[in-house]
Amino acid sequence: MSRAFVKETDGDDADDLPPRPQSPHVNYVTPAGFRLLQQRLRELATRKSLLSGSDDMADRQQLKRVERDLRFYEERLERAVLVRPETQPDDKVHFGATVAVRDRAGAVETFAIVGEDEADAAQGKISWVSPLAAALMDAEVGDEVCWKRPMGDKELEVLTISKDGGVC
Repeated sequence: MSRAFVKETDGDDADDLPPRPQSPHVNYVTPAGFRLLQQRLRELATRKSLLSGSDDMADRQQLKRVERDLRFYEERLERAVLVRPETQPDDKVHFGATVAVRDRAGAVETFAIVGEDEADAAQGKISWVSPLAAALMDAEVGDEVCWKRPMGDKELEVLTISKDGGVC
């Protein structure tokens, strides 16, 4: 068999991992989200430094993952657009705001609208590109909004809006 069509590698890039995909959305971040990205970069740089001198095969594989993640977070930080909640309007839901809402059954929930990297539903932090954030954006206290969900629409009344930088 001819070797003309066989790709040969030098061994170093044979196991390179594909890059982590970046979001197509603007990378809006709160001040806390910006600090989280910086912290993640420092952690990955430290990890890379620890793994770099190792000859162990498992460490070399881990190093490739760390280097890929470093590239990902470096780009996230380069693309970051810092939004300071204190510069946003007082009377409307905005990026970085914390919003308390009540549904028709009377249940009250609080959500902070944050960047994609800092979203954590368990902590009540929702991404600004989520359907819930889209429904709430620009609403005022007393407004009713319709949250379009796969399991059915849900009406929510905006109770309070605060500018606390996305901290619940």
